[in-house]
Amino acid sequence: MKNLMMAASLMLLFATACNSEKKSITTDSTTTDTSTTKNNDTSKPVDSAEMMKAWEAYMAPGSEHQWMAKSAGNWEAECSFYKPDGSIMSTSPGIKAETKMVLGGRYLQSNYKGMMDGMPFEGMNTMAYDNARKVYISTWIDNMGTGLMYAEGTFDKDRKVMTFRGNATDAASGKQIRFRETFTIVDDNNQLMEMYDTKDGKETKTMSIKLVRK
Repeated sequence: MKNLMMAASLMLLFATACNSEKKSITTDSTTTDTSTTKNNDTSKPVDSAEMMKAWEAYMAPGSEHQWMAKSAGNWEAECSFYKPDGSIMSTSPGIKAETKMVLGGRYLQSNYKGMMDGMPFEGMNTMAYDNARKVYISTWIDNMGTGLMYAEGTFDKDRKVMTFRGNATDAASGKQIRFRETFTIVDDNNQLMEMYDTKDGKETKTMSIKLVRK
């Protein structure tokens, strides 16, 4: 609570400073009178109580975070890559994944380690639920690149499928490409992630990861 109050106080000071700055513009230590625009200033004073209430709601883990916590544990992953025609190009089994909730149960972090197509592989996924925007967020980094994949999505509770959409870097062109990711909760001990890229207006399946709880 102490840290929350400090953060709220800093935001209040920042907002107050911004309001004060609108009253005068200083250039080379010379203050220019802006009284002609004073009557047009429609900004409202910051309500510290309302701001505190909003931050408390924003930082509190909810039912969505409790749902994410069900995936915590150790998993074994089998990763497959696909050709443009939909056939499997390669499969890498035996990848270990350790999944846990971090930062007070606010984020789900998964660390992957194993061999991918004969090469040492490490990757990290972080999943969040933004209380204010009401959206799930997923990020991914690994040692097979130097970029970061970012996607946002929603969860279909009836189908137990999460659908993310975002952008990733195409190493060949250096450009951003659109991708779609589905994450299916098959049951308590089995999960399936499938990745689709969109190039030249056509979506194709590029990768899948089958996860089995150990």
